[in-house]
Amino acid sequence: MEFNLQDSIALLDHTPATLNALLRNLPDAWTNANEGENTWTPIDVVAHLLYADRSNWKPRAQTILKCGETKPFDPFRRFGHVQEREGKSLSQILDEFAQVRSATLNEIRAWNLTSDDLAKRGQHPALGAATLSQLLAAWTVHDLTHLHQITRVLAHQYREAVGPWNKFLGVLQCSGHSAPA
Repeated sequence: MEFNLQDSIALLDHTPATLNALLRNLPDAWTNANEGENTWTPIDVVAHLLYADRSNWKPRAQTILKCGETKPFDPFRRFGHVQEREGKSLSQILDEFAQVRSATLNEIRAWNLTSDDLAKRGQHPALGAATLSQLLAAWTVHDLTHLHQITRVLAHQYREAVGPWNKFLGVLQCSGHSAPA
């Protein structure tokens, strides 16, 4: 499938409501759970998405549009979500994420991006040159990666409880797909 801005915006627009429907008002046993040492909880993931919306996707898109490849993207702090999460409940983070995502997408819609804009290139500090359309596609897939991660973390909590069905439940066999940064 080729990149389509409107299709990406539609999916990105649905992420906060999806997370809200899945996580809001769940018992802490679900939302504070992880997959073991040095893994993230669903709350961590939502805080990470919020942090990335504030400091990664839109700022990098703006860098591409204003500077092209002459200015590399600012580095992304993979664990910036720790400060984003500090002192907040899951409900607060979900609400804040929904507000930030909505405002960000409204701003991107207002840019009235053209195919020429989407073909503009920026400079990732580790990956090299990337187009605006590639950045926006990566943002879309980043959301899907973390939705997958959350469902995997939730399923992990019942890995023993399902008994013999374990081998038929693919989410319990999945160990994640993101490469280390």
